[in-house]
Amino acid sequence: MHCPFCRRPDSRVVDSRTTDDGAAIRRRRSCPDCGRRFTTIESASLTVVKRSGVTEPFSRDKVVTGVRKACQGRPVTEDALAQLGQRVEEAVRATGCAELSTHDVGLAILGPLRELDEVAYMRFASVYRAFDSLEDFEAEIALLRTGAAGVIDAPGTVSAPAPVPRNRPESGGLVSATDGQPKNPQAPEPAPGAGSSTG
Repeated sequence: MHCPFCRRPDSRVVDSRTTDDGAAIRRRRSCPDCGRRFTTIESASLTVVKRSGVTEPFSRDKVVTGVRKACQGRPVTEDALAQLGQRVEEAVRATGCAELSTHDVGLAILGPLRELDEVAYMRFASVYRAFDSLEDFEAEIALLRTGAAGVIDAPGTVSAPAPVPRNRPESGGLVSATDGQPKNPQAPEPAPGAGSSTG
């Protein structure tokens, strides 16, 4: 790697350590020419594909930003949000897929968010699943009470979303029977790191 100070085309690694969350390696490097030291962070690339087809790197910060909006007015601390962001990233990386959809990221958020705060979960789910009637909310609340709402079953294993109520009009066209993703182009799209705001 080029030295950022003198632009020498190579540098020497003097120390390597895994970051606290295990998602990256921090390398301390030294330039043999100018003698200055600098740090690099190495991590596996993870790409998120939006419904528009646009791709962008996965961002834990975007996950936290989106969930923070759903948690407005709720007794949720920044530390709790940071831990949720870490859990979501660990889950999506554990799938072994280098490319994920916003749908996958949204699913990974639902479980930890439900454990964190059920009101925030309902806010997030109502946007992510494009609720458009009182019956949709009632059905989701019923699933919460029975413990059947979509969750992370195990680290890196994302469960299927809660089933769409059978009495939802087919003409509404909000959820695809084949992939469970919102089909309404006007419905808010969960960001690669969010689900309660547009992507």
